[in-house]
Amino acid sequence: MKNLKDIANDIYNAELSKQAIKPIRTYFPKERDIESAYQIQNLITEKKIADGAKVIGKKIGLTSFVVQKQLGVDEPDFGILTDTMQIRNFGDLPFKDLMQPKAEAEWAFILKHNLDDDDLGIKKVISAIDHARVAIEIVGSRIENWNIKITDTIADNASASHFVLGDEKIDMSCIDLENCQMKMFKNGDLVSEGTGKACMGNPLNAVIWLAQTMQKNDNPLKKGDIVLSGALGPMTDLIPGDEISAKIDNFKNVNFKVI
Repeated sequence: MKNLKDIANDIYNAELSKQAIKPIRTYFPKERDIESAYQIQNLITEKKIADGAKVIGKKIGLTSFVVQKQLGVDEPDFGILTDTMQIRNFGDLPFKDLMQPKAEAEWAFILKHNLDDDDLGIKKVISAIDHARVAIEIVGSRIENWNIKITDTIADNASASHFVLGDEKIDMSCIDLENCQMKMFKNGDLVSEGTGKACMGNPLNAVIWLAQTMQKNDNPLKKGDIVLSGALGPMTDLIPGDEISAKIDNFKNVNFKVI
């Protein structure tokens, strides 16, 4: 069996070379090893920081109860966002920088306070959010053919790749988080739609889970962090030339193009 450092190197090098690798769960006696998977994720993050990347937030994955069931888990997972992953709204994203990419639309929340209290209920989390933005996350996988289970995706930074934030800063009081309507378009065609309920019944449920989890891990969410809260509808595959646009209710669109 490979050690965790070697597995982290394999995933890190796969991202650099854009050559996908076999599922890493095959290296473990039991394919479901969440603790080791997060240790691998941490090792890869340390490498990226050493390369000059700056951590700017977290992403929450597996917020769909259907997907959780498919992967045999009963809670979400999380990955790390760095400044090298963010692309500007209406910007271009080179396809050569991607691996098996897909796009999904969701809410992003930007924090104005640390979330480091023991009591992290919904009121405390809402009070810590400065504003929300409509966002598109581009997910990708360093694992061949998206052949992933929970250990693979966590180790692979929750299958994170890039993200785009809308320009409009939206006050939390203006959003119906459960019933908001998301629509995502590819080259002008509607390819995904859903509501806030698709994300654990309410995107804030995902944020509360993350805040509590990071607090338990002695790495609480901090002022200025970006939190991508989870998809509000199905993902769509990406190829060069695709133009993606997403909107939630009547808030301003978020857009990018694959080149």
